[in-house]
Amino acid sequence: MNRYEQLADRLRSDIRAGLYPPGQRLPSVRRIALQQGLSIATCISAYRKLEAQGWLEARPQSGFYARTPEALPPRACQTCDDESPGEVTMSERVAQVMRASHRDDLLVFSTAIPHADFLPVKDIRASLGRALRADDAGSARYGEFIGEEALRVQIARRAVDSGCQIHPDDIVITTGCQEALTLALRATTQPGDVVAIESPAFFGTLQLIESLGLKALEIPTDAQTGLSPDALELALEKWPVKACLACTSFSNPSGALMPDAHKRRIVQMLSSRGIALIEDDIYGELAHDGERPRVAKAWDRTGHVLLCSSFSKTLAPGLRIGWIVAGRWRREVERLKYGSTMATALLPQRALADYLASGRPERHMARIRRQYAEQMERMQTAIARHFPPGTRCTRPAGGFILWVELPEHIDALALQSRALAAGISIAPGPLFSPQGKYRNCIRLMCAVRWDARVDTALASLGSLASR
Repeated sequence: MNRYEQLADRLRSDIRAGLYPPGQRLPSVRRIALQQGLSIATCISAYRKLEAQGWLEARPQSGFYARTPEALPPRACQTCDDESPGEVTMSERVAQVMRASHRDDLLVFSTAIPHADFLPVKDIRASLGRALRADDAGSARYGEFIGEEALRVQIARRAVDSGCQIHPDDIVITTGCQEALTLALRATTQPGDVVAIESPAFFGTLQLIESLGLKALEIPTDAQTGLSPDALELALEKWPVKACLACTSFSNPSGALMPDAHKRRIVQMLSSRGIALIEDDIYGELAHDGERPRVAKAWDRTGHVLLCSSFSKTLAPGLRIGWIVAGRWRREVERLKYGSTMATALLPQRALADYLASGRPERHMARIRRQYAEQMERMQTAIARHFPPGTRCTRPAGGFILWVELPEHIDALALQSRALAAGISIAPGPLFSPQGKYRNCIRLMCAVRWDARVDTALASLGSLASR
């Protein structure tokens, strides 16, 4: 932990303990720097962090004053009832959200794409430059269809932190995590088959299920612990499930982190029935406390877990580099990959391999984990301040997504329309359910550049929700 963070933690504890009651002026930056033996810059950073989190109020020409931030919203707990499998028709709704996300006149909370401030843009640019300079006519040919070996080696090394021992040859590089999930579903299912999914589920997953002609079976999900093993077991006894697709760590949109015991049980439950678990681990490296959760694949002894991920949420969305470890479906996934796209673009793979080998990613990841935790607390505080009474909100321990439950009478689709007219893009709850559930819920993305415009937009959104 940096010195400014240590100081911020001490001052926060003092405020909580009543040493600085609300309205009490704290020591000046210069004075506390002398008291603590720290630089003025370090103390300013600590004060600014506490101000952003709502623990301090800066008064011009006066100093910093203690305050108690508004209580965070109650924890969200919404899930779905037990349902039967159904067809998915999400494409047009999703297209509307994605079109809005590219409008420069909107403040976008609707997508899960981090702002460039949270990405190592300069380092990735430097790695791309090195890849181009070292190009041995690679741009004039296709790469190996399973992906560049140097990149696969780096991914295998990083997998150790998630509890997996993976050989580089078991990895197939894909064009983002979406292609990895596509290959996994194509390898394990046929049109008309039933796929068990979390509820709420990422709308990109639902769109994929729709495009493949599959049926989605929503499984009740806890906002903190994720997909319910008990509910899944009951569903398996009732329906002919061919695959289960779940984001086991910091799920989108709930932010849930599945406990190790649940991961182990689900892996055993599915493998004993010969059913594939397609594990989306795209947010797994974004634990706010830095303790990387183990993937469900760590308990796979029979090859029934297909592990999918990418670098889109951590390093470089624009490079579109993902991967899949397909277990017993490895040969089928390789065949499908070659038959669909032949190979993933070569130069982005080489650039990413260069960056991963540089040692810089560890420093970058440590930084953004702290930043995402701060951003999430800021937004939770703003929701408590501005949104109508009765609003509930998730408390994820990782990632940068919040799921917000509004009072039951509020229609999220109507709110989405009003918000767009006010220059704000949000993702309404029905997008995250094939049955159109969660009509009083919205998903908000926290990885935005925080400024006065963001706080004003959240205040406006809360006002619109209160109408």
